[in-house]
Amino acid sequence: MPIEKYDANIKGKVRRSYVAKGPCQPRTHNFPKKKYGNQYRCFNLSWFDSFPWLEYSVEKDSAFCLWCYLFKPTTYGLQSGRDVFSKLGSEMEVVYRVRLTAVLDIVRFLLRQGLAFRGHDESSSSKNKGNFLELLYWYGARVDKIAKTLKAHALGNNQMAAPKIQKDLVHFCAEKVRSFIIEDIGDRIFSLMVDEARDISMKEQMAIVLRYEHVTDTSSHTLKEATNNLFAKFGLSLSRLRGQGYDGASNMREEFNGLKSLILKDNPYPRYVHCFAHQLQLVVVGLAKKKMSIINDFFSYVIKIINLVGASCKRKDALRQSQHENTVTRCNQETSLARPGDTRWGSHYYTILHLQMMRPALMDVVGNVHDDGTNPDQQGVALGLIDRMERFEFVFILFLMKKVLGITNGLSQALQEKNQNIVNALDMVEGVKFKLQSLRDDGCDELLANVSKFCVENDIEMPNNMEERLLVCGRPRGEKQATTYLHYYRVEVFYSVLDMIMQDMNSHFSESTIELLSCISCLDPKQSFSRFDAVKLVRIVELYPEDFSELDRMALVDQLEMYIYDMGKNVDFSSLRSIGELAIKLVETEKHLRYPLVYRLIELALVLPVSTASVERVFSAMNIIMTDLCNKMEDFLTDSLVCYIEKDIFNEIDNEDILQYSQNMRTSRIQLAPLDHSSNKSGSSVGM
Repeated sequence: MPIEKYDANIKGKVRRSYVAKGPCQPRTHNFPKKKYGNQYRCFNLSWFDSFPWLEYSVEKDSAFCLWCYLFKPTTYGLQSGRDVFSKLGSEMEVVYRVRLTAVLDIVRFLLRQGLAFRGHDESSSSKNKGNFLELLYWYGARVDKIAKTLKAHALGNNQMAAPKIQKDLVHFCAEKVRSFIIEDIGDRIFSLMVDEARDISMKEQMAIVLRYEHVTDTSSHTLKEATNNLFAKFGLSLSRLRGQGYDGASNMREEFNGLKSLILKDNPYPRYVHCFAHQLQLVVVGLAKKKMSIINDFFSYVIKIINLVGASCKRKDALRQSQHENTVTRCNQETSLARPGDTRWGSHYYTILHLQMMRPALMDVVGNVHDDGTNPDQQGVALGLIDRMERFEFVFILFLMKKVLGITNGLSQALQEKNQNIVNALDMVEGVKFKLQSLRDDGCDELLANVSKFCVENDIEMPNNMEERLLVCGRPRGEKQATTYLHYYRVEVFYSVLDMIMQDMNSHFSESTIELLSCISCLDPKQSFSRFDAVKLVRIVELYPEDFSELDRMALVDQLEMYIYDMGKNVDFSSLRSIGELAIKLVETEKHLRYPLVYRLIELALVLPVSTASVERVFSAMNIIMTDLCNKMEDFLTDSLVCYIEKDIFNEIDNEDILQYSQNMRTSRIQLAPLDHSSNKSGSSVGM
């Protein structure tokens, strides 16, 4: 019992009795060992001889200072025996806290910036010990309070700068971020977005919701197992899953054994939404490579041009210099040709833009390769490219694809926005379909005029009269058909390309494949709830029987009538532009309590994904953190990515929360007592 709890009248007598009896020193006791890090340690019997005031409690397996017990006021939170081995007492905790907080500040900075921790050579003689050590010592050199806790001022095994300490702190930071997210989800419904890609070390990495999971293969069963492990680890319920969105790869959405089907076996209610941006990319790539030979041929020559010009640094410099000389208005931004990629949204469009803009410079460089080259093969390739680029047909396809991809690129860019919603996505899809149809109906004459103007400006030979006859190439000699230039370019190229791309758009974005999204769009508050359709909203209830009972379905019909009447006469809801704003306003006015079934529909609408662009951003972050020189990260990659991607949440977590979490998760020499007040959220508690 603490000495303060004795009655004041006998407290002095108790102290004298303790002094007369002396400290409790059980010298024959077998002191148990405790694990500290990788070592086991125990009380040393020789300490009784060195410190006559030292006493030991067998029951508590702790050491105490007799004089501290008798005469020093009790301090809450201090470990028993804290003042036993050093007169510094609580000062040891202060020093330890300053050192550990400084180390945590460095860890947080490196995580936020996505920088590597370790150096190639971290020895004392190294000129560059890596980001962590260099930044820690730089910090200490500028803050005297920190400098007094580092290097010679701390024991060699208590520097808190070892790689294991770094990894532990990174892990604790990531765990606090994950805990925040899981607590925020709670029992609410949620959706699952999954994608996979290879990292720099050629290992398959899979992004699940907001975290990475390393898997040895990407079969559907492996992806499902990883998903189950994630749900179990963080206490998420598969029964609360209401949507799933993937990029459309075969192992993700294959009808019988894809991840989609495996999840639906356990829970039939997560509706699958094929990523809109990926569907659009399939339309573009399908048009460019699989459908029409003339378009496929065009892009094959584009690739050859890029390969020839980019084959050496000398040619790239020549292209840059030629473009600089041919540009009237010079700017500091350099231009270059990028290879169009099947998975890089919009890459085909920008390649074509650069091809048109840099045509004079490209002709100069390709011409130099032909005139000055020493390799006959490359000279032959250059001659063929020059011939192709000076054809009217090549220019016509160039302008046509620029126009078509210019329309679809706007949708592609919009679908990659971070906060995209279902209603906007559906509106933009319909807008692209309308623009493509308008181009087909009224755009051919304008396109031909622009092509002819470009050919005149660049001295490209063109037909004297579009009504002249020509033989259509690509057929056996006996089967060649004669047609006019106008018919060929208008009907067999222009109309065929647009008909094909509109057919693919209708196939990938058909009414049947987006039925649920179409129903949800009826919640859109824009233009005084002009999309409202009670029949379609009731259809959502039928698709989710787990969330709406038959009684709910019947009650919803009446609730919708009152809801739309209330919304129509309420001025507060007249200027809303999205379902998200509608949800916020309903909560602010407490109308979500008046219309709970409608609000449940709105929650569902906000959960369903329309694009996996956010998952693609995870892989972009992975490429920043995991580089050629930093490619053996293993589990460290997962923790680093969580903190790097969720910076907003990470910045809101106090240093003290992370320190206390670390104290609870591992045994340390000094256990830090909780502070009475929180330290800075994302900065040092010692100041700079």
